[in-house]
Amino acid sequence: MIDRKHIGHVFPAFRSTIEAGRIKLFCKAIGETARIHHDAIIARSSGYRDILAPLAFPTAIAMDNPNPRCIIELVDVDIGRVLHGEEQYEYFGPICVGDQITTELRITDIYDKKGGELEFIVTALTMCNQLSEQVCHVRRTLVIRRPQPQYTASANS
Repeated sequence: MIDRKHIGHVFPAFRSTIEAGRIKLFCKAIGETARIHHDAIIARSSGYRDILAPLAFPTAIAMDNPNPRCIIELVDVDIGRVLHGEEQYEYFGPICVGDQITTELRITDIYDKKGGELEFIVTALTMCNQLSEQVCHVRRTLVIRRPQPQYTASANS
């Protein structure tokens, strides 16, 4: 069982610079073609500071964590048993090219189901821009599968 003492743990914050090339590659990967995600003139004429990052882009920002395995290492679980459960985004403002995003990662809950066969780690990522404005809150859930005990017949049975 994952120790519940980790609930509330805050990892060191990290900073990401939002670059046009990175947004372009992300858009290509997800098939996003809206011009506000590709053209600075269109984005600015639509009221944004610069090219707008697409809605799922905070996932890419989260990957900037200098230790992307920090949760797995803290709770000491085998990465082969970890599944991505869910991810939810709540936006408070745009993320645009040129932004400096500071991300704080916190464990908000740990619980189990099926008698401990499945354990869940719920995390929150708070993203703020260079103006200290919160731009996004991401809620993620990791699922840890616990192995079933293996019973073997004894040679003496």
